[in-house]
Amino acid sequence: MSRIHKEHLQAGYIFGDAVNQEYIYLPSGEVGTDHPLAVLETDITLDEAVHMIDTLTLKRCSHPTLGKKSF
Repeated sequence: MSRIHKEHLQAGYIFGDAVNQEYIYLPSGEVGTDHPLAVLETDITLDEAVHMIDTLTLKRCSHPTLGKKSF
């Protein structure tokens, strides 16, 4: 698992694929919780989000309605 991607999610960065309009981010209410859940199309754990970013080679991007950060 990429520690850097985990830290970026916790810092509010959004990762995604603009062509397919799929995005992963950590809502601000999840930052600092014991078991934070990231958002894709359904809730996933932070570890699952990092795995997807690594596996799907998602890049930092802007969300079409949320902008650059999720908060």
